Amino acid sequence: MYGYYGWRPYVSIAQKLANAKKFAEKKLKGKANPITVAGRKITSTFWGDAWCDNLETYSDFENRMPRGRTYIRNGSVVHLEIDKGVIKSYVAGSDTYAITVKIQPLKPERWKAIKKKCSGKIGSVVELLQGKLSKHILGIVTDKKEGLFPSPKEIALDCSCPDWADMCKHVAATLYGVGVLLDKSPELFFKLRGVDHLELIDTSVSIATGKKDSETLDEGSLEDIFGVELADSLEPKTKTTGKKAAKKAVKKTTKKTAKKTVKKAAKKTAKEAAKKTLKKTTKKSVKKTVQKTAKKAVKKAGKKTAKKTIKTKK
Repeated sequence: MYGYYGWRPYVSIAQKLANAKKFAEKKLKGKANPITVAGRKITSTFWGDAWCDNLETYSDFENRMPRGRTYIRNGSVVHLEIDKGVIKSYVAGSDTYAITVKIQPLKPERWKAIKKKCSGKIGSVVELLQGKLSKHILGIVTDKKEGLFPSPKEIALDCSCPDWADMCKHVAATLYGVGVLLDKSPELFFKLRGVDHLELIDTSVSIATGKKDSETLDEGSLEDIFGVELADSLEPKTKTTGKKAAKKAVKKTTKKTAKKTVKKAAKKTAKEAAKKTLKKTTKKSVKKTVQKTAKKAVKKAGKKTAKKTIKTKK
């Protein structure tokens, strides 16, 4: 029991955050991923906005989602991670609470229908992840019944806090945190839904043409949103790219084969030369030895003959 009336001693928000961050870092061995909101708006890109807007439009969530806004703004989500079909987080409160949000993967038939409707209308990964899509495509992906975003019946919420409500402020803060994370890494949305976003891309359309579609929603340059330089990756692709690549591959393979052949031939020649040299050296050595032995024998024989001659004369 805390105090005379059973209340917990007062702990400042700063202290709660510090305790939660320390807990998350220790629990995750220094790999915590805290969520911070930089501007006035919680989210600022198409995918981040669309994620939050989708949840707020459902009556099950619209009255409870706002409870998490203060928490997400003051940095209470000290860790958030997204994986296939699951979101996990740690949120600072009276204690540090563990949240798990499970989301059903997109049904294969629904994904197939979306791909069919989008066929030939999304020209690049840049367009898709930046949200620079036509109104028609935006209508398809954000459709409540047939789109990419999950409905409340596809979402299961769990928090370790004592609040009886499924959508407590810690869960709400986590869901807003997902939107913030999608601002930075929109491809995580497709990972969460269990689908490959590259399947939506029409590879026959060039990545960038420099033209703007009047029906395209521009969320700002990709450099501003993701902090990367795209000068090289946005060069127009031509139909001959495949042929050039094939020629390069053949040329490369031919060079490799030629090098191997030359190397093999060089080894063989070196072996033969070494063998030949060894034979010559051996012959010379034998000849020299025989000559030396013969000289010794002649010298020895000469000495013996001389001795016999002297003896006979005596």
